[in-house]
Amino acid sequence: MDAIVKAALAKWPNVPHCYGWLGLDERGRWWMRDAAAQAAGPFAGPGASAASRGAELRHEGLIAFIGRNYEADAEGQWFFQNGPQRVYVELAATPWIWRVQPDATVRAHTGAPAGVPTAALLDEEGRLYLVTPLGVGLVHSQDVALAAEALEQGRWGLAEPAGVRADELPQRYGFERSPARRASASSASR
Repeated sequence: MDAIVKAALAKWPNVPHCYGWLGLDERGRWWMRDAAAQAAGPFAGPGASAASRGAELRHEGLIAFIGRNYEADAEGQWFFQNGPQRVYVELAATPWIWRVQPDATVRAHTGAPAGVPTAALLDEEGRLYLVTPLGVGLVHSQDVALAAEALEQGRWGLAEPAGVRADELPQRYGFERSPARRASASSASR
């Protein structure tokens, strides 16, 4: 976490959390979801549309800042710590999107090294996931061929990918795809 973020947290410790305004898609792109995008539907899954995605963030400095301050809370909800405010992230797939390099190293969409994969998973739609020391992540669609080659050559020492249902991943690997939906359900039950 950036030092400036830690200082802001210390100065303003009780800023309310933000839900629904930031999304991470299947290709590791960040999306800003204004009120109109949120009103158009969920970020991902049933009812999602191009309008509900919002606007793709393209500012390299902002994207790098988000990546350096991206982490999960104790309930597996991923967030970006924006100064004193925690901005929870809506996930289209998994908290990590992996970029496989030609030398078979794996990096996260944030640029962080993922470490050596410990398992490979293939879902019902043929999407490839890797489990690494950072956690579970979807392999970027442009890197599936590199990942398949690394698996075939035994570069990670893994067996064939195990089958998995995509909807089982959050429970199995302890992450929440929609903190906004969870927060809304929690406040409705009070």
